[in-house]
Amino acid sequence: MAGVEKRTVSLPAEQASYIDAQVAKGAYASASEVVRAGLRALQERDAAIERWLREEVAPTWDAMQADPSRAIPATRVLQNLRSHHAKRLKARRGV
Repeated sequence: MAGVEKRTVSLPAEQASYIDAQVAKGAYASASEVVRAGLRALQERDAAIERWLREEVAPTWDAMQADPSRAIPATRVLQNLRSHHAKRLKARRGV
């Protein structure tokens, strides 16, 4: 693997055991592969959050700043949530 840098890390026993178990069952060839897979998953999660913030949250914020009348009052949101919850409880009870 080109450009490999060695690192020394300390892990709680539970995480070290998890890595060992992954290698023992053949899911990964080495502890390094397990750690690399975990880091890739973390990078993917961080990228997904960044995309969400950039593509959904920021435009929504900008739209709300441009036209505050688009906002739904918190009291109405709470009322809608309570109504929705009550309907779900009623349906669950079969009433």
